Formats: sequence, structure tokens, C-alpha cells
Amino acid sequence: MNNLDKQYTDLLQTILDYGVDKKDRTGTGTKSIFGYTIRHKMSEGFPLITTKKMYWNGIVTELLWFLRGDTNIKFLVDNDCNIWNGDAYKNYLKHTITGVENGLDRIKGHLDSCLVEFEGSYEHFTNPLFAYGFRPHTQEEFINKIKTDDEFAEKWGDLGPVYGKQWRNWKHMGPKSQQEMLDENTNWPWKTTEIDQIANLIRDLKTNPDSRRIMVNAWNVGELDSMVLPPCHYGFQVYTRELSNEEVAFVANKRGFNLKGMTISGKLLIDPKEVKEKNLPTRAISLMWNQRSVDTFLGLPFNIASYGLLLEIIAKAVNMVPDELIGNLGDTHLYSNHIEQAKEQIGRELTYEERRELMVQYTNDNNLLPIGHSVPFGEESNKKYLAVCDKYGIPKRTRESYPLPTLNINTEFWTYEGGECGIGPLDAVKVFEAFKDENFCRCLLEEDIQLGNYQSHPSIKAPLSN
Repeated sequence: MNNLDKQYTDLLQTILDYGVDKKDRTGTGTKSIFGYTIRHKMSEGFPLITTKKMYWNGIVTELLWFLRGDTNIKFLVDNDCNIWNGDAYKNYLKHTITGVENGLDRIKGHLDSCLVEFEGSYEHFTNPLFAYGFRPHTQEEFINKIKTDDEFAEKWGDLGPVYGKQWRNWKHMGPKSQQEMLDENTNWPWKTTEIDQIANLIRDLKTNPDSRRIMVNAWNVGELDSMVLPPCHYGFQVYTRELSNEEVAFVANKRGFNLKGMTISGKLLIDPKEVKEKNLPTRAISLMWNQRSVDTFLGLPFNIASYGLLLEIIAKAVNMVPDELIGNLGDTHLYSNHIEQAKEQIGRELTYEERRELMVQYTNDNNLLPIGHSVPFGEESNKKYLAVCDKYGIPKRTRESYPLPTLNINTEFWTYEGGECGIGPLDAVKVFEAFKDENFCRCLLEEDIQLGNYQSHPSIKAPLSN
């Protein structure tokens, strides 16, 4: 089992074994623990779990949405990412129904209850809004309106100042200079500015990579009440270190370069000029995110892959090697309607008969001679047969993990410092400015971000709690 899937399924089992029952805002109920850490070495593969199939397009689309500074679900639904649909629809119902209720109350006062038809069935409403001609869109109708009606999408698709707004346009109230007050002919000493935390992070990585202040925060306490949902993963920090000469040489070899180095007293010496000429990375970069609330079955695998992708993109832009991905988790829970799904994903040991059947299938699929089909059942014979199963990699569990996939990011058409595509170092600040352009993001989605060798078990359906 790859180490990431093992950490994840170990966490599922820990919640099942030690979690306490808690109520939650959705009314679903959870089994919860407090405090957990996941660590992954990026050199071991891209962190996309394999014990169930993951929705890769949705992961990429949502991260690009964050990096665009976008807060409207239209970009998401236009690119077949529906994970925020429920929150947007819930917000729409909250505001439209409350508005109609208030209007009717002003006209009619207290309204008697009645039976009204909604979505093909009769339901009892204390406030009979439908009796006065009001029927909100169904969620399917709502999403279709977001896709097809720009004016409707602008009004109802926005989620408030959520992640993208805080990452790229954090609102800040600061003092005006005396000159600004004179120019504006005002005594009002304050002004509102917006801070691009991603641009600041990139500049710090380029100019002061050992800083302990290279971080991005989404928990803007002054705007929490304006958000449809306060941030679950509320901030991240990056950390860099110098690569050893051996690590630089290893990277050079992977890129097809053979550095002219020499070993003296057991230490490899390389020419810094050659490293610079070949635009080789000299630092490694790690990312750690903090998460207050963790939907462990549906959300966490998504979060792990999303921050893994963010780390890979940042590393590409600033020419560093992705090192470690770390998640610090707060209220880490399984919803009560995810318990059986979690058990399915953890899996169980296969019986002798099941492994034997898989071995027969393996030999047939690979045109091998039958292996031990005639071996009689018995304790010693079974041990020998299982040893053969182990030799050929026959799974021992129902959801045994596969090797982690690889990730390739094509940067050929990103902005380079010298102005020529594909030559020299990237202009990291301009690269992240380009994320605000929808066409740039579409190219990344359709062509430039490619997952390789992803093999997984089938997906496991589970309801989303909004």
C-alpha cells in the first residue's frame, strides 16, 4: 500500500474507533476526533488517493477558481465542477424565500397554513408562499439559470468573499498619506486597499525564500458573516530549504543533463555557473495547510490533492523542487451517513478462496501456465499457494492501493523573464497574474495539467452535507 492511502485509511479507522458523536450545523451528525496530521513526500508520487476514484477535473477546476480570485460558481459549473452548487442554492433559497415572506407579511399579516404542490408532491407549509404565486427554482433549474443567464448568475452565483477573494483581494483599511488627503481635499484619514496575498507569497519566495512569513490566510474575521460558508481550510504556509549538491545532480539527471562535478572527501562539488546556465533548481519547497473542519470521507482526499497541485504549480513558477505536503487537521469527522462508505474504503482481508480466484484470473489474462490450480486444499498447500500469490502481486485486501500517479505541468506558454517561451526562468509574478485570465485557465484545464498513470478502485457514492 502506498503511504498516502495508508495514512488516509488509518485516519478513517481512527475516527471509527475513537471518534465521539457530535451534532453539527447540517443536522446530519458526525463521529469526530480533534487534531490530526498527514504528511506526504511529493517524491513518492502525486497525492491523489487510489482506494477510490477521485474527481480530478473538479479538483483542478476549483483550485484554478481560487487562483483567479473568483467567488462566483459560474466558472465552476461551466467547467463541470458542481461541489459548490448546494451552498449557492441554499443561499438563493434563504434570500428569496425570506424576502417573499417579509413582503407577504407586510401585506397580509399572519398567513394561515395550507397544502401546496411542490416538485410533484403536496407539502404542508406554515407560510403558504406558493399559494400567492411564488415558487423558487429547483436546484437543477437554478444551475441551468447560472449557466445560461449572465444577469441571474451575477446576482445569485456569488458566494461572498470566500477563498479566492481572500487569496487575491484581501480588503484592508489603512491610513491615507497627507498628500492623498490634500489631493482629495478631505479630512477622512482612511482608505480601503486590496492585498494580493498570492503575489506577495511569490515575491517573498523569489527575494527572501528563508522567511518564516510566507503564508496566505483566508480567515478574514471582518468578512466571515458575508460568506456563504466560512473557510474550512483557512490558511497555508510554505517553507523552503537549499538542495544538496547530490539532490541538484539528481534533478539534472532526471532532466537529461550530466553535470561536470567531482567528489572530494566524499562530497560532490558542482559548478554554480553550470547550474544557473541550465536553470536547475537549487531549493526545495514544502507546503503546510491548516483546516478547522474536515469532512474526512468526501472533502479531505479532495483537499490533499488540491494543495498538492498548488504546491506543484508554485514550485514550477519559482523553479523549486516540491518536497513535503503537510495537512494540520482540526475537527476531523465522518458524517453519520458516511460510516458504511468509510468501512468499504478501508476494506478487509481477502479470503484464501478470493485470492486463489484472482490468481486464476491473473494467469488467464497474462497467458501464463496455470499456477497451482491442482494444488489440493490444506494448510501447507495453502501457504505455498499464497506465497505464489504474493510473488505475482495478487492483492491481499479488497481495496488495496495502487502506486500513486504522476503529474506533468506544461509551462511552455507561461511567461518567461527573457520573453521567449520555454527559455530561461519563468516570470513567477506574471504567471500568477495570468491565472486571472479565463483563457489561460482553460488551457491549463484542457491541456497543460496532465495526470499520468492514475489507477484506482471504483468511486464510492456518499451524500454531501451542506
